[in-house]
Amino acid sequence: MAGLIKREDIDEVRQRTDIKEVVDGYVTLKGAGLGTYKGLCPFHDERSPSFTVRPQVGRYHCFGCGEDGDAISFVQKMDHSSFHEAVEKLAARIGYELRYEDGGTGPNREEVGKRQRLLDAHKIADEFFRAQLLTAGAAEGRNFLHGRGFDRTAAEQFGVGYAPQGWDSLLKHLRGRGFTDAELKLTGMFSAGGPGNQQRIYDRFRGRLIWPIRDIAGDTIGFGARKLYEDDQGPKYLNTPETVLYKKSQVLYGIDLAKRNIAKDRQLVVVEGYTDVMACHLAGVGTAVATCGTAFGTEHIKIARRLLSDDGTGGEVIFTFDGDAAGQKAALRAFEEDQRFTAQTYVAVEPTGADPCDLRQLKGDAAVRDLIGTRRPLFEFAIRASLKRHNLDTVEGRVAALRESAPVVAQIRDSGIRPAYVRELAGWLGMPIEEVSRAVGLAAKRAASGAPAVGMSGASGAAGSAGAQGAGQGTLPGQAGQPAAAPPSSAPIAFMRPDPRDPIAAMERQALEVVIQNPAVLGGEVALAGGAVPNSGAWERFEACHFVTPAYSAVHTAIRAAGLAHAGDPVAWVEGIRQEVPEPLQGLVSELAVVPLPASTPEALQRYCRDILARLFELQITRVKADKMGQLQRLDASAQPEEFQRLNRELMQLEMQRRALRMDS
Repeated sequence: MAGLIKREDIDEVRQRTDIKEVVDGYVTLKGAGLGTYKGLCPFHDERSPSFTVRPQVGRYHCFGCGEDGDAISFVQKMDHSSFHEAVEKLAARIGYELRYEDGGTGPNREEVGKRQRLLDAHKIADEFFRAQLLTAGAAEGRNFLHGRGFDRTAAEQFGVGYAPQGWDSLLKHLRGRGFTDAELKLTGMFSAGGPGNQQRIYDRFRGRLIWPIRDIAGDTIGFGARKLYEDDQGPKYLNTPETVLYKKSQVLYGIDLAKRNIAKDRQLVVVEGYTDVMACHLAGVGTAVATCGTAFGTEHIKIARRLLSDDGTGGEVIFTFDGDAAGQKAALRAFEEDQRFTAQTYVAVEPTGADPCDLRQLKGDAAVRDLIGTRRPLFEFAIRASLKRHNLDTVEGRVAALRESAPVVAQIRDSGIRPAYVRELAGWLGMPIEEVSRAVGLAAKRAASGAPAVGMSGASGAAGSAGAQGAGQGTLPGQAGQPAAAPPSSAPIAFMRPDPRDPIAAMERQALEVVIQNPAVLGGEVALAGGAVPNSGAWERFEACHFVTPAYSAVHTAIRAAGLAHAGDPVAWVEGIRQEVPEPLQGLVSELAVVPLPASTPEALQRYCRDILARLFELQITRVKADKMGQLQRLDASAQPEEFQRLNRELMQLEMQRRALRMDS
């Protein structure tokens, strides 16, 4: 039984994971100061690197787009995985065995080992097939690709390979790499034949063009094979059967290549075949994927929603289908799943019936892009399809068509679009708008009450949902110089982004950067990079400071609340502060934790940290002195001599403290 991962284990994985090593797998990082690295942000397009990683505190922050987080959130975003999956992946990476709440279990270690062996076998098979495509025996395969408009570069980009004719080419290769027959039987790459216990395994794919099917992380988990020879009695396309790795209802071909474009462009294009995916990507539609021998279903939708950040703020799913009856039927099946999306769904049907691969061959790359660009809303396609089934020249036919199409219009989520479709439907039917509007309203009431809708067969009458775990990062409003509107009482607190030109705000920010990155400056028991920094009383002085910039004041309060208990563990220290600030400021804490400090050596860093804290404390002393001077000026010395003397003593002590700070710095 799966369970929640224990909190202490999550913290342990976060602490032990080297975030630089994780990020290095996706981003080229270069040194950018003491303990800081920079690279081009993987979350937005940029020419100058603004994506900053600081391994010491275990966090990253992009100063261009504001994305921030730790190793866990980075894996979540890059692999589009859940929090649970990301923690398990990182735990496996460092060899840490996770524990689960309430007697739950995680991945069985033995099963994880078996899974890795299967992945290794697929990786080696993938390499074998690709190498075979270059051999003399694969001429027919190369001819097929050339005939579809794909050159060698395209084949290499998509990892296309060739399975040699014969019964045991791959079998011998994998046996030679140390895999047992028992392991190979589990891969789905082999079939078995022979009587009873004497059954022997042989290559499943023979004399076929091969496409590797990869999961979202880029691991090969199965293959798709297209027959090339007339004497091949098998189906035109033969895929890996269901295995531990390969679940066709959860697989989208091309997802490993398209995932970043899908997330960036908020668009997913669903095509029908491997060559269609290739054609789309080569034509500039880098968001294309295809299902593998099954309809686009619920599990595919879960993947799509996660990639699209399908939260109702935009995004689109475009289905491409042949213009024939089978293609229309497929489009209507897609419509049945439409309500699971909050993204807008569209259909792109080429009038002549050409698929993207054929279209690219006949008319070039621009035609493929135009096909996607001329997409039509799936609602419109579904409505028109229902109308085609009736004779609109008769009263009876128009009434029947209205009964079938009204529930379709009633399902449109966007209240601004629905009335427009009511008007469109009235025009297509040649009926009064009022009559069509009543029919749509009645269909909506039936759907809301749970009564069976009269209309399109199989169309869902209520919106489904596919939950996704995750927490949104807040932002600091007011970057354009406009104050944030007062939030409702239940809304999170909004903070103005501090003005960097304000010298007080700049001073406070520098102090927070120093304290968050090097908590040793607040006490002598924690070692700063390059050596210990005794600083008796610094924590008490810092606690007593008054920050006037609201955002920085909130961070200061969070540091005080977090305390110095975890100051010896930079990762836990920063995470503790993040947990104490209001959610909109969590990104600011990450920003303060990774911004490079102006020091090139450990010694220079020590001096800088001391100087900044000294300036902060001196600023605080100056403020307190000003308050007491005001009190002294308002005081009648003859009437209150003791109070007058007390204020003078305190002013003298403050001045001595200020001078001592200057001498130490």
